[in-house]
Amino acid sequence: MKKNMGATDKIVRIIIALVIAGLYFAGIINGTIAIIGLALAAIFILTSFISFYPLYLPFGLSTLRKKSE
Repeated sequence: MKKNMGATDKIVRIIIALVIAGLYFAGIINGTIAIIGLALAAIFILTSFISFYPLYLPFGLSTLRKKSE
């Protein structure tokens, strides 16, 4: 797996995941929406830690800055 996520992308994903988790634990979201949200939060956390987002591949996207030579 080639890394395709930059630092800003990772930070935004972690913040979104924490917000979703906070909403769940505060009891603001529940039921099916909570399950979907927590699954999405888990995906965001996982992809942030491995610096790879599979859905970027088919579109040729990358938020990783290129190293200057």
